[in-house]
Amino acid sequence: MTIHAPNVMAEVLATRHHLHRFPEIGLSEFNTSDYVAQHLTALGYEVTRGLATTGVVATLRNGSSNRSIGIRADFDALPILEETGLPYASEIPGVMHACGHDGHTAMLLGAAKILAERRNFDGVIHLIFQPAEENFGGARIMIEDGLFDRFPCDAVFALHNDPDIAFGHFALREGPIMAAVDECKITVNGRGGHGAEPQSTADPIVCGASIVMALQTIVSRNIHPLLRSQGSRPAREPHSGRGRGAGCKLRDGRHDQLRARL
Repeated sequence: MTIHAPNVMAEVLATRHHLHRFPEIGLSEFNTSDYVAQHLTALGYEVTRGLATTGVVATLRNGSSNRSIGIRADFDALPILEETGLPYASEIPGVMHACGHDGHTAMLLGAAKILAERRNFDGVIHLIFQPAEENFGGARIMIEDGLFDRFPCDAVFALHNDPDIAFGHFALREGPIMAAVDECKITVNGRGGHGAEPQSTADPIVCGASIVMALQTIVSRNIHPLLRSQGSRPAREPHSGRGRGAGCKLRDGRHDQLRARL
């Protein structure tokens, strides 16, 4: 496709770099929320704040139609130490926009500017900036706070970046495209001891490693290849072992099968 907004691209890039330098964890994105709200207010949007603590909804009306759509982006970051060495690398120790939500927000702010300038639509547009996509279920909290009661939408559109897709292209598919997540926690209680006498201990690390290998067969031998889930984020401790897993699923019903096998 052809990009028809060259006057906005430089601003979108600058916005993304700014957000990347100052990432914030879910439900604490106060500076990010301020930044987004200020930009939208300057563009003439009706800005509502406070849904899910830091969420922002910006409304633009044009023409006489009551039809309405939502366009959604997330803006939270991850608890990761950035070591990229980029000139716009995170300035917040231990926090990084490693999933591209800075890009999502920058793109939607760019779209907000184009929509406000051109107004070539008839109806209502709600721009939804969601916090806490990575944790705490920010979308659910916004809905519980009355998002669609206050800002009804006939349809909602969103996207997620994919570095493997060429610039200026989109990938679509029929049916689900983004996976949901289930989590489980496992504690393995062993018996600690001296490293020189392992025969006197009950090592939770070895047991935990066996559990990890067994859990892999749930996916590889029990779930259809086109419906597979995967997880990560383990942690281990000397006298006991604790594990956390995250399973992603594209279709309803898979989490029941995973839980049964666990």
